[in-house]
Amino acid sequence: MATHVITGAGSGIGAAVARRLHARGDELVLHARDAGRAKELAAEFPGARTLVGDLADPDKLSWAFSHQTLPDRVDSLLHIAGVVDLGEVGELTPKSWRHQLNVNLVAPAELTRHFLPQLRAARGHVLFVNSGAGLNAHAGWSAYAASKHGLKALADSLRAEEHGNGVRVTSVYPGRTASPMQAKVHQQEGKEYDPARWIDPESVATTILTALDLPGDAEINDLTVRPGPLPG
Repeated sequence: MATHVITGAGSGIGAAVARRLHARGDELVLHARDAGRAKELAAEFPGARTLVGDLADPDKLSWAFSHQTLPDRVDSLLHIAGVVDLGEVGELTPKSWRHQLNVNLVAPAELTRHFLPQLRAARGHVLFVNSGAGLNAHAGWSAYAASKHGLKALADSLRAEEHGNGVRVTSVYPGRTASPMQAKVHQQEGKEYDPARWIDPESVATTILTALDLPGDAEINDLTVRPGPLPG
C-alpha cells in the first residue's frame, strides 16, 4: 500500500487523482490551506490524513509542519495545487507576481525539501502538474507562465540531483482542463466557458497514474497532454 502526499485534492485534477488512489486503497495525506478545508477533505476521503499549511506563505510552512505529524513513509509527492491571475506585464502588481510564484513554485520547492528524506527512503516519486504555460508563454500570462517555467526548472534540477537516490521526477503539462481554475481563466479572459471543449480531469488523472505505476526500471520525465478532437 503506497502513501501519497497530494496538494490540490479539493477540486479538478487533484480531486480526480485523489479519488482514484483512494478507491484502490492507497494511503492519502491531503494538503489543505486551513483547518476548515482539512475537515472537508477528511470527510470526502474517509481514512485520509490531512496536512495544513498555506502555500501562499511558504516561509511559514516549516513552522506549520513542526506542529503536525508528518508521514513516516512517502511513496509519492504530487504537486497539483495552483493559482492563476491573468494580466499584462504593464498591469500586474508585485502582489500578484508574488502570490503566483509562491503557490506555484516556491511552495512546491519547500514541500519537496521537507519530504525528501521519506522519498529517498521509499525510492519514491515527485510529480509536478505543470501547464502548457510552462512550455510556452503568451500575452497576458506572464506571471503564471513564469511560475510554471520555474517549476519545470525545479523538476529538471531535482531529477538530476535525486536520480542517484532512486527518486523519480515527472512533469505533466496539461492543456486546458475542465476545472474551477479553467472557469476562472475564462472569466478573466471575458469568454464563455464550455467545459465540454476541454480535457476531463479524469483523463489527466489517468496520465498521472500511468507515470506513478510505471515499473521502477523506467521514468517518465515529461508528459504533455492536450485536448483531443471534439466529439462529432
